[in-house]
Amino acid sequence: MSIKNTFEELTTKMNEDPSHLEGISYVYEFHLSGEDEGTYQLKVENNQALYSIGTEWDSRLKLEMSDKNFEKLAHDDLNPTMAYMSGKLKVHGDLGHALKLQALIKKYQ
Repeated sequence: MSIKNTFEELTTKMNEDPSHLEGISYVYEFHLSGEDEGTYQLKVENNQALYSIGTEWDSRLKLEMSDKNFEKLAHDDLNPTMAYMSGKLKVHGDLGHALKLQALIKKYQ
């Protein structure tokens, strides 16, 4: 599955059931390496989720990882704490929001 498909799947699930998005207003930015290398963003605001390829919105949190590790993270197959501690995931910004992202992803599995 491509990174674009993963974002489409995730945002579709979020928008079909926005109950877990209540009160969240945040832009997550992902800098991915590998076959699907690039910058991707996930914006959660007003009980709606959007994604973009590139940097369309201002973000306060940047996550760096391989595209394969992003796929694992998006499908709840990667423990973000262990990935961070082992260097597979680099976080630039509020680490607390990175952990909130993982909790949010778990709700849409």
